[in-house]
Amino acid sequence: MTPESPDTNRLIHEKSPYLLQHARNPVDWHPWSPEAFAQARTEDKPVFLSIGYATCHWCHVMEQESFEDPETARHLNQAFVCIKVDREERPDIDAVYMLACQMLTGSGGWPLTIFMTPDRRPFFAATYLPRHTRFGRAGLVELCGQVGRLWRTDRDRILNSAASIAAQLAKGFEFAAGAPPDEKLLSQAVGQIAAGFDPRYGGFEQAPKFPTPHRLLFLLRMARAGQAPEGLEMVTRTLAAMRRGGIWDHVGFGFHRYATDAQWLLPHFEKMLYDQALLALAYLEAGRAATEPALARTAEEIFTYVLRDMTAPEGGFYTAEDADSEGEEGKFYVWSAAEFQAALGTAAAARWAPVFNLAAEGNFREEAGGERTGANILHLQKPLAGWAAALGRTPDVLAAEWEAVRAALFDVRRGRVHPLKDDKILADWNGLMIAALARGARRLERPAYAAAAARSAGFILSRMRTPDGGLWHRYRQGEAAIRAHLDDYAFLVWGLLELYAATLEIEHLEAAAALQTRMRADFWDDGQGGFFLTAAGDRELPARPKELYDGAVPSGNSVALGNLLQLGRLTGDNRWHDQAQRLVRAFAGSVQRQPAAFTHFLSGLAQALTPGSDVVICGAPEAPDTLAMRAVVDRAPHPGSLVLLKTVENAERLGVLAPFTGSLAPLSGTKATAYVCRDFACRRPTTDLAELEEQLSGKGDGGG
Repeated sequence: MTPESPDTNRLIHEKSPYLLQHARNPVDWHPWSPEAFAQARTEDKPVFLSIGYATCHWCHVMEQESFEDPETARHLNQAFVCIKVDREERPDIDAVYMLACQMLTGSGGWPLTIFMTPDRRPFFAATYLPRHTRFGRAGLVELCGQVGRLWRTDRDRILNSAASIAAQLAKGFEFAAGAPPDEKLLSQAVGQIAAGFDPRYGGFEQAPKFPTPHRLLFLLRMARAGQAPEGLEMVTRTLAAMRRGGIWDHVGFGFHRYATDAQWLLPHFEKMLYDQALLALAYLEAGRAATEPALARTAEEIFTYVLRDMTAPEGGFYTAEDADSEGEEGKFYVWSAAEFQAALGTAAAARWAPVFNLAAEGNFREEAGGERTGANILHLQKPLAGWAAALGRTPDVLAAEWEAVRAALFDVRRGRVHPLKDDKILADWNGLMIAALARGARRLERPAYAAAAARSAGFILSRMRTPDGGLWHRYRQGEAAIRAHLDDYAFLVWGLLELYAATLEIEHLEAAAALQTRMRADFWDDGQGGFFLTAAGDRELPARPKELYDGAVPSGNSVALGNLLQLGRLTGDNRWHDQAQRLVRAFAGSVQRQPAAFTHFLSGLAQALTPGSDVVICGAPEAPDTLAMRAVVDRAPHPGSLVLLKTVENAERLGVLAPFTGSLAPLSGTKATAYVCRDFACRRPTTDLAELEEQLSGKGDGGG
């Protein structure tokens, strides 16, 4: 407990909403710090490490059951020095000890529970632990006693186990190198993904089902390149099913974390910023490939949610919203039949209840006990337009009527107790949302999205910079802190490159190149290749993590591959291409063993193997002929075409970034002119939109 108050522990001085949730526990929590480990050595105690995040349902359960319980706290405080970590603030700590958990138990998740020595070496790992042993699952109180006895009477057994685990941890972050793969590997990955596709409900598992949007983006890229046309059907079916399901918030928009069932009905209700960003990208690209307005409209509604509920006044984007409110998961989002009727009136409720599958007894079974609770999750079993005939409406009239009903439900729901909002701003997840909004600005012709992306980028680049010009990872309540990790740099560079593509404002390209240069200096592995998660000099963990697996979010290395390739093409600097090639070689052996586990990395590989056209437009930025040329490039059939804009105003700065543009100029003095290169051959410059379109299709004159 703190000297200032016997009712709080040291976490009361932290900024993390997750740590602050535990600041009034009777557990004598420390934040991760040298002082905590020094105390463990002084008191000759092992360390109890608990890792979670503010919007984690089972983290709340363990807190309420154990960490708020005085008896359990007494056992923990007697046996251990106790440390709490927010995995979103410290992904490096989480990566190392999650790997230990997976090695020891075969699985992982949050809350993550680690017992370790004072020198940070783990010897026991688990996820959720009940207070007392039940149904074969070890209880926390009993474990405290067992570990305390072993520490006093058979410490060598613990230390030997910890030494063995620490040795294996270092190997767990090693990857097999190899020769750069060819397009056969891309096809192999499509085959692996297709083998797991659920043709009835969409998605690629039976249950639980996770969105994994980078997998969808890879399939879309392959489909647009003509290499896997079946991918488009898998993606559109999955996205349509998700949009109909309970994983989608039909009233307030945005996606919940994942579905616990095969039909996308019953979600874990937390909403994460990274899911909104990556799914918006998937819906945008699917809408473009399938020319399906409903898909693009879902992206717009995601942006509506983020800009309404997840945007800080300073311009950054918040991290997440909780699953729980009033101590109950999903309570904010579900409806009893009586609540639905009270919100809409008897007639409207009777008309809309069948559409969204409401039932008096509830329309789902509670996950833990399998009981119906009288609560309903709004979901559709067929598209809304499919109800038009039954309700005697045209699809357009029905959609307008639903919008009025949705707004009424939203107004009622706004009066409920809201779930906690984790209002910290993370550089990496903001980078993803910057990328999504910038892409949305291009695809949907909505400049406001680019403006929102630019505000976030400006906030990070001005308020989240270290004194030596690097990045801070986290900002909250006026404090920027925690040195950035690989993902912060990689994801922000991605966002800046997308923002440049949307605005063609050179400062975004300059910032991307500068951050990529810093990332190379701080994170590159000169021995084995690839990027470490932590910067050089960080040695507080038993292993230096390096990640490649594309999980809930793509890995920093996967995103870096695409960034390096784009920077190489945009600047003409072969150093970026060379590093991209070394990156591919560093991981090629591992990727070839299980390509479907690395789909964002494979999207980068596809970009390297089949790049689109590189275009320099010389003209005035807002002139009609320049804008028309930009629109033609955006409509190019092949994925991955890149554009530079050279103007009178930016010519000198662009010449520094991309020296090859120095001699390029508009034809006839002022008319916007496009210079197109593809497959290592340049076409003749053109001022004609039809000729530009032909060149982008690969049919234009190759002379030049």
